[in-house]
Amino acid sequence: MRNTTKLKAILKNYHIDLSMQEDEIMVMNLIHRETATITSFEEASYTKLIAKAYAFMQKQLNLRRNI
Repeated sequence: MRNTTKLKAILKNYHIDLSMQEDEIMVMNLIHRETATITSFEEASYTKLIAKAYAFMQKQLNLRRNI
């Protein structure tokens, strides 16, 4: 799955804040649209950062479906 497709899926459920630290580590904060809970991810690679956020979102969706 392409990064753009993953990002689009993430944006359906979360607001994101994307920034970079001085040592070129990217930081993505996911803010859930309904609960306003914030989850942060750090990674040097954009692809890995998107993959982590997408995997987290999938786990959260599965948890909600099972409840």
